[in-house]
Amino acid sequence: MLRTLTIKTTLINNQARLFHTSSILTRKVVATRKLLEKSQARLENQGFELVQWPHDSSMPREKLLRDVKGAEGLICMLSDKIDADVFNAAGPSLKVVSTMSVGYDHIDLATAKEKNIQIGYTPDVLTDATADLTVMLVLAAARHMKLAQRAAETGEWREWRPQWLCGYQFKNKTLGVVGMGRIGQAVAHRLKAFGIDRVLYWGRKEKPELKASLNADFVPLNDLLCQSDYVVACCALTPDTKEVFNYDAFKKMKKTAIFVNSARGGVVEQDSLVRALKENLIAGAGLDVTTPEPLPTDHELFKLDNCLILPHIGSATFEARETMGDMCIDNVVSALEGKPLPFGLKY
Repeated sequence: MLRTLTIKTTLINNQARLFHTSSILTRKVVATRKLLEKSQARLENQGFELVQWPHDSSMPREKLLRDVKGAEGLICMLSDKIDADVFNAAGPSLKVVSTMSVGYDHIDLATAKEKNIQIGYTPDVLTDATADLTVMLVLAAARHMKLAQRAAETGEWREWRPQWLCGYQFKNKTLGVVGMGRIGQAVAHRLKAFGIDRVLYWGRKEKPELKASLNADFVPLNDLLCQSDYVVACCALTPDTKEVFNYDAFKKMKKTAIFVNSARGGVVEQDSLVRALKENLIAGAGLDVTTPEPLPTDHELFKLDNCLILPHIGSATFEARETMGDMCIDNVVSALEGKPLPFGLKY
């Protein structure tokens, strides 16, 4: 009797597994780009029908709209515009969109909420990689790295000259951080090691605990701009921060100030930055983000000696990108199994 019961239980469990596998195999997931090696192998072994753009370029818009039809999951990149057209093309089957980024301003959240589609992203994992790069930009802009490298390559490097390529140090200087989230705090901690004496920050709310750990003061934006030697943008792009760095903002900064943006290009009114750099309202700028991306090679910013531009590589470490890929997979698998997203937005 016991043996019969065991056999029946085993058969039921096997049938359940077969049903689960069969149902997964009929479920479609679209990925707009290949992931890194380890996370890509994991993605391919999930068992669902995977439709993926295999090239090292953005998935063409018309192909995305065609391929997403009937999909239950979508893994996208920051460069993909996920709007109402995409949601409508997917149809009612779409359960989750997971973006391989910490930002999600490229996704139409209002339509997603209306259609009850879960949105996943990759928070926290980018903190160290982006903070490292932000500090590199601050150092490079402060010490004229662009001009110095060019001088070494073109033969301008001649005899020692007292004032040639002089930049700015960090000891006893003030750092201003716009957006004191995880990345902003990580940047401040790193720059404190270079001698930064005081940290000012502006954002959505005050964080009293930062006074003890960073000697950081929550101040109005105008005070931050006027008093800081280094101004770093680490904020999300929101209606409150859109083009917050305009000509008036740059006019308030010290003429010796260095401005660095590793947040989003949209927090800067770019024509105003060009004007401010040309007029020497600030000493220099370092940018990992621009508007648009990629920035046209003939753009005025590239022609300025006091502006250093990188191609949005804040999260570009193997460690960060592999983890980001895994987080996207975790989000999609959870949604297909009817579970809450482990890295999902809360509407």
